[in-house]
Amino acid sequence: MEEKGGAGYGLRKSRFFYGWYIVAVGFLANVASAFSLASTLSVFLKPLTQEMGVSRGVYSLLRSGETLLHAGLAPVIGSLVDRYGPRWLMAIGALVAGTGYLLLSQVHEFWQFALVRWSVVTLGDSFMGYMVVNVTISRWFIRQRGRAIAFSAMGIGFAKAGMPVIAAALLVWLGWRLTWATFGIITFALVIGPAFFFMRRRPEDLGLHPDGAPGSFPETIGAEKNKRPASAIRAAPEVAWSRREAVRTPAFWFIVLTFGVSSIGVTGLNLHVFPYVIDIGHSPIVAATVMSVIALMQMSSPLVWGFVSERVGLPKVTMLKFLIQAVGLSLAITAGDLAFLYLGFFLYGIGLGGTMVLQDVLWANYFGRLSLGAVRGLGLLLTNFLAACGPPFFGFLFDMTRSYYVSFALFACALLASALLSLCLRPPKKRSTKTIL
Repeated sequence: MEEKGGAGYGLRKSRFFYGWYIVAVGFLANVASAFSLASTLSVFLKPLTQEMGVSRGVYSLLRSGETLLHAGLAPVIGSLVDRYGPRWLMAIGALVAGTGYLLLSQVHEFWQFALVRWSVVTLGDSFMGYMVVNVTISRWFIRQRGRAIAFSAMGIGFAKAGMPVIAAALLVWLGWRLTWATFGIITFALVIGPAFFFMRRRPEDLGLHPDGAPGSFPETIGAEKNKRPASAIRAAPEVAWSRREAVRTPAFWFIVLTFGVSSIGVTGLNLHVFPYVIDIGHSPIVAATVMSVIALMQMSSPLVWGFVSERVGLPKVTMLKFLIQAVGLSLAITAGDLAFLYLGFFLYGIGLGGTMVLQDVLWANYFGRLSLGAVRGLGLLLTNFLAACGPPFFGFLFDMTRSYYVSFALFACALLASALLSLCLRPPKKRSTKTIL
């Protein structure tokens, strides 16, 4: 379905490329999506487990269930965004997710809380979330794809940077019920209107070209002009990949494994880092600021990763990202001094900031724009199945050992494994091609 009309036509002859409006709305959607993340749920761990009488392991199943549901929905949503574009998906998703947060303020039992999170909140967040955003941005940009995705991804870091302190303050001031209701109202305001009025499927629907260029981009656009090796900024030719064709390539599986292995630890740490800092003897304020340090670096570093990804080979940049995360995490869990705790998670946050940028640039550069939603959705399905293991693994291992040290140490090892896997990343090859309409 072609999406024509609206705000884009008035800007067709403007020097300002309309794709940056897409990025701006993506930023807002990523801010709203942060309300559903494990790092936000982490702040509510102690009050909710105490009030509802559940263990940390059982509470962790919340995030695993959500991750599995996101995984199951990803191929469907990928196909929908390929066919219909992001406008209605994101507007409806924000309406559903915001309603879910309002419903969370009314529950009284843990099963009710889980049901609302797993059904309403997860469904809405999947429709407005980062996969829809990044697939759309990848269609609007090729040469500047890294920085565009990075600007949008900074929305998650921006929200997560202030979320621990804001959520902790709201918990004291309003209680956990009204805090969730506040999140619902903010979601409505941030996403519904901007998504409906500004989001469009691809630049060609508005008579434009990717990056605002006067013509279409060849595979190695800008290489000669910028005097850089073509391999440094290579984008996939405009060919269509079916899911069956994609899964037959080594590239598909190496992307899934590289980011899937590490995501087991990322989802586990996001949910448990707040109670971990408290358990090792620090105050809730310190725990909140540690989460803010991670989020601040996750907010500020994507732009650097985006620019670097446009100039340096993606496998090497991806390996560096995982190594920085591993060094930071190792420092945080082995050093007893508070300063080293902050320094370790500071480094970890820098590496974490590259995850969304590098992963989505890889998918877009390797498999092109035509069927990116379908291929990316299938990849997300498999990655999220691995990620779903993280929260309960950390939670139940804590229940058995009364410590997070073993799970955090295993996560550091997983990051090193992902660093090695990243060196195996190579663009796929397809015999037949189909040019973009």
